Amino acid sequence: MSSILDGFLEALYLLFTFDPEIYQIMFMSLYVSGMATLLATVIGVPLGAVIAIKKFRGKEILRNVTYTMMGLPSVVAGLIIFLLLSRSGPFGMLGLLYTPFAIILAQFVLALPVVAGISISAVASVPNEIRDAAISLGADNWQCISKILGEAKMGLITGIITGFSTCLSEVGAAMMVGGNIQFETRVLSTATVLEAEQGYWGVALALGMILLILVFVINYPLLRLQKKNLNLLKNRVKR
Repeated sequence: MSSILDGFLEALYLLFTFDPEIYQIMFMSLYVSGMATLLATVIGVPLGAVIAIKKFRGKEILRNVTYTMMGLPSVVAGLIIFLLLSRSGPFGMLGLLYTPFAIILAQFVLALPVVAGISISAVASVPNEIRDAAISLGADNWQCISKILGEAKMGLITGIITGFSTCLSEVGAAMMVGGNIQFETRVLSTATVLEAEQGYWGVALALGMILLILVFVINYPLLRLQKKNLNLLKNRVKR
């Protein structure tokens, strides 16, 4: 019990004295997870909207594959990127394995189906009457899509935040393709595992606290938006 208390006190000391290694790990995590989520958003939101709105051959298969990939294990995503970037892989000559770029790619593979899958559900939940009303007012296809995406914005934001949280908290992919190299590819999740295994409870707890704080900061705006939308719906019902 005393070792846990000592570790907790050491964690607070490291946080409030702005230990450079701790915060370097935090910024590296934010960078790689942020870039992976950005790429997943740019591709996943339009992809999800197209799957939800358009009718085409193989739509059901593509949607089911997307939903299935939402549960992709992080070690499998890491293995895919590892095989592609290893020396014997097709892109081995680029020397990208054990770099932040490799982690971004692996986390992108994890985040893309999450963002796309939630986007599909969000866009599909928008009533058809909204699209019909936009068409009756003379809106073209792009204006209709823009209107539908606007109505589905809460779901889209949820997908993006969920994708970012997935990237931030995963361990397997970052460990496999990043190597957990100090000052190079060490991120919050992999560093926490390493420090805990070595018995450095203070550092592990400090990293864990940062992860918890980041998750709260990320999700708080979403909770506020959901509460605001709920109040708007209640006001509409009263009217």
